[in-house]
Amino acid sequence: MGRKKNPKVDTEKLSSMYKLFDVGKKEKNFLGLILAFILISFLAYPYPHIAMWVGFMLAGYSAIANDSIQTIGTFIASNSKRKWYYLWLFMGVIFLVTVTISWIKFDGDVTYQRLASKGFAQTPSEFSFLQLSAPIILLILTRMRMPVSTTFLLLNVFTTSSSTILGITGKSLTGYVLAFFSAIVIWLLLSSTLKGLFKKKPKPVWLYLQWITSGFLWSVWIMQDAANIAIFLPRSMSLGQFLGFASFIFLGLGLLFYLKGDRIQKIVTEKSDVTDVRSATIIDFVYCLLLYYKLLESTLPMSTTWLFIGLLGGREVAINLTKEKSKRGKGMVKAAKMIGKDLLYAAIGLLVSIILALSINEEIRREVYSTIGSWF
Repeated sequence: MGRKKNPKVDTEKLSSMYKLFDVGKKEKNFLGLILAFILISFLAYPYPHIAMWVGFMLAGYSAIANDSIQTIGTFIASNSKRKWYYLWLFMGVIFLVTVTISWIKFDGDVTYQRLASKGFAQTPSEFSFLQLSAPIILLILTRMRMPVSTTFLLLNVFTTSSSTILGITGKSLTGYVLAFFSAIVIWLLLSSTLKGLFKKKPKPVWLYLQWITSGFLWSVWIMQDAANIAIFLPRSMSLGQFLGFASFIFLGLGLLFYLKGDRIQKIVTEKSDVTDVRSATIIDFVYCLLLYYKLLESTLPMSTTWLFIGLLGGREVAINLTKEKSKRGKGMVKAAKMIGKDLLYAAIGLLVSIILALSINEEIRREVYSTIGSWF
């Protein structure tokens, strides 16, 4: 009898399987943590008084971890050689002061009235499993280094009105466009000055300027995005509730600084010159001004992530426009890829949040079906 031929081995398939196994092995601790969070959420959601704190804790860490790239990402990148606990104490104290002022001024509200908008004003009296799962999804997307909007992912699952979702989306889109074109104009105007400036070593005064600017930016960001964290909690917190809220976030910030921003930090470090203290200061200053302008525009929440990636995208375009002709084309292609990737990830976050909102809220489903029905 003839010897049987060995079947042809599909090396490409085997390679894919090995890669998947390797990823699973590297991420086993994280995957175990996610499974534990899912189990805790499933057990907690029928009990509102427990569920609100479970949801808050998950939202608190996931939101700060993802949004760290916007406010403290450049701060971490340009201060990477400094002790992490100095950075933590500086930003931690600013956080405590900012939320305390809101809690006193607005009768127990820590969000500077961002949750006073239609669709968010009422404290949740019950929770669904999907609402508690939203921060877990955000943690997974953060692990994948996606700069998704925490505003969309965490707030949209609680809104009771489709018009609120449209309002948040519209405000966020205008924020992106404003930041994108503002960055192009500002960096083109400053290009010759910055080129001459960056040839020299930064003077000590830049360090002080950066810490002051980063502190103001962090405070303004809290005024805008504290709503994403506090959405699970009472709209007017008692002293005990406030202390629980503030201390948890303060300690979570310590972990974030210890991890040096974790994986999402790559979104910042892959951009041009952000580790230079002067560049980091200018980015933070422009972002702070834009964010403060949008803060005054209305109390409706918005995606600060979209504004931030618009700012970085416009800056990359401006930097490459000022390069020599021989390098400009290649640089613009690279910038376009970065901008496209950031926009894709932001769109994924929006899509996931809309799917979750439709799955959770029957009232929104009726509004959407009614709107679609009127088109035909």
